[in-house]
Amino acid sequence: MKTLAILFVAALIWAAGLLAFATRVEQSTPAREPRTADGIVALTGAGSNERIAAGMRLLEAGKADRMLVSGVNREASRQDIRVVSRAAQRLYDCCVDLGFEAADTFGNAQETAGWVRARRYDSLIVVTADYHIPRAMLELGAALPGIDLQAHPVATPSLDARRWWRTAGGARLMVFEYSKYLAILGREMILRLGPKDAKPAAAPAPTAQGG
Repeated sequence: MKTLAILFVAALIWAAGLLAFATRVEQSTPAREPRTADGIVALTGAGSNERIAAGMRLLEAGKADRMLVSGVNREASRQDIRVVSRAAQRLYDCCVDLGFEAADTFGNAQETAGWVRARRYDSLIVVTADYHIPRAMLELGAALPGIDLQAHPVATPSLDARRWWRTAGGARLMVFEYSKYLAILGREMILRLGPKDAKPAAAPAPTAQGG
């Protein structure tokens, strides 16, 4: 009975956390106008087109001087990404860097950290999907301590954030993302108890050249 009671309480805590997480996602869009920053990073993934285009709009609005698109498919060309971003050629050529190394959110954070440090930036606008923002901010915060990070979430067309539980796809996405978020949160709590140099070094900074 005691074990069942503990499991029941743990399940209630997990469920309450999921609801809080989902509420955070729901209330994150439409995104507030960000403050001007040194740079912008758009993280690729499901709905990459919307993320890249949103980052480009911020760049065009003068919210930063330069943008990194992190986690670009190695088979994509620089022109492919320009078409997706709907960017003016001149601004794209001068001010957009592509990163091809990242394969997941952890990789995004390491790739972005290399880019930020190489350019000696102190502030960054993070553009990604609404459901991805909590985990992305955790990973980037861990990779870039001391850097001012602003979240700029982009609504996910395939997800009704207000009624996510009504579809199997929406429920699966929210539960999986919440579980991943908890895993990163747990990892960071453990790392804080260990040696300060336990985290891997950031990936080399991306360049403006693309494949």
